[in-house]
Amino acid sequence: MATIELETPSNGKYQQPTGLFINNEFIEGVDKKSFEVINPATEKVICSVAEATEKDVDVAVAAARAAFNGEWSKVTPEARGKLLVKLSELMEANLDQLAAIESLDNGKAISMAKGDVAAAVGCLRYYGGWSDKIEGKTIDTNTDTFTYTRQEAIGVCGQIIPWNFPILMWSWKIGPAIATGNTVVLKTAEQTPLSALFAAKLIKEAGFPPGVINIISGFGKTAGAALSSHMDVDKVAFTGSTIVGRMILKAAADSNLKKVTLELGGKSPNIVFDDADIDNAISWVNFGIFFNHGQCCCAGSRIYVQEGIYDKFIARFKERAEANKVGDPFHPETFQGPQVSQLQFDRIMGYIDEGKKAGATVTTGGGRHGDVGYFIQPTIFSDVTEDMKIVQEEIFGPVCTISKFKTEEEAIAKSNGSNYGLASAVHTTNLNTALRVANSIRAGTVWVNSYNMIHHQAPFGGYKESGMGRELGEAALANYTQTKTVSIRLGDALFG
Repeated sequence: MATIELETPSNGKYQQPTGLFINNEFIEGVDKKSFEVINPATEKVICSVAEATEKDVDVAVAAARAAFNGEWSKVTPEARGKLLVKLSELMEANLDQLAAIESLDNGKAISMAKGDVAAAVGCLRYYGGWSDKIEGKTIDTNTDTFTYTRQEAIGVCGQIIPWNFPILMWSWKIGPAIATGNTVVLKTAEQTPLSALFAAKLIKEAGFPPGVINIISGFGKTAGAALSSHMDVDKVAFTGSTIVGRMILKAAADSNLKKVTLELGGKSPNIVFDDADIDNAISWVNFGIFFNHGQCCCAGSRIYVQEGIYDKFIARFKERAEANKVGDPFHPETFQGPQVSQLQFDRIMGYIDEGKKAGATVTTGGGRHGDVGYFIQPTIFSDVTEDMKIVQEEIFGPVCTISKFKTEEEAIAKSNGSNYGLASAVHTTNLNTALRVANSIRAGTVWVNSYNMIHHQAPFGGYKESGMGRELGEAALANYTQTKTVSIRLGDALFG
């Protein structure tokens, strides 16, 4: 079952790897288990892929450890960089195919999928450039000692990626880990393994030694749990829900106290002031919540609009949301495809029902779109209160709340009235207002007059329950290195 022939509407037939990618080969699992991958637009089975168990995690970790202790330790930083750049070039050459696979098993619009692959290419290329620039320091402690530091790789890194941006999160995790000299065992999300597995075959083609990057598919409760509690994994990086992040942190503590990076949930505020360019603000607010079907950890799901433009804004925003094209991911005009799974569809619809029962007004949407596939109408709730579940809890779908505020202080207080702190935005034409509010919001990213403008050069991560550590930019390298101090006694003086 290592490879099967599949077909996408945009790219035709292709060979899809379905095995576990360990030691540069696609193999069956020890117990030969598999699971089905569902097309969320049609609700039909695409194919089955190998399911990793605890035994397979052991095999993959052993491969990564052997590579780390062996051939990979002799590869120069410059050579590591060249390998990452080569991998990025191969992904770029296969951009259309990777995007088609992403749309097939994730359901995202093909135009958005192409953007994701392009961003993944840029991320890998960026970290390829960092590989030979990871440097230590010399420290002038005294005349009799030469002291210096080294930034060394941590070792074997377990990485667990989510289903909302499969190929992009693949690159976010692999890029800095490999640039700094680590080896990797990466577990895909069980809902969306296909693009990660297709990209895995490019690893071997790029020339990476066996065992350096291993890609496995499996479920969080088995493979994910085994990876995060494994005694021979030195670091775990996870992107996903806060609930699972807590479990991973506990597993890391209960095992070998491995280092942890967590990029978790969000309930991000999007603040629009009276003086904002209303057309620009509506465009970005719409993109901020409905991009990627609302399945985005930093989605601007809490919208706060100043009272002077509130009525005008909500009427215009309603029109804009209703203009979003919802439907077939492979149609060139589609903006919003289906939710990723039946489970996610039901969860979002449950929150919509909760909002209705709590007395919030459905300004638009609030129901299923179509009869087949996990499609949900873009949904806006108004007349909400801060204590409602739809305001406080992460919905992770095309659902937002819109509230009125009077003063800047009120907007800041409401924005910070959440357990989350991943992202936020401010819309205003006053630079002083933008800076004051941006500096007052407790969130890892603040966009001004835009939204979702993530770039591989800029650090990304959360405050509070939105996680720990940073991904992207130079900051991500610190998550994958540890500092060693070397102190050399000069001369022949004896102690005492």
